[in-house]
Amino acid sequence: MPQQASDSEHRTTTTERGSFAHARCTCGWVGPARRSRDKARVDASAHESSG
Repeated sequence: MPQQASDSEHRTTTTERGSFAHARCTCGWVGPARRSRDKARVDASAHESSG
């Protein structure tokens, strides 16, 4: 089970699986699969700023 981060600590990464990319956060959030890496990065950025 992943370690949970504090509410104020959101660290996102972008990973690829096949032809899809998605964003993940240390809080457990996972963004939707995207064909565009840029859109996955935008998802991650939006998540970090909303937290």
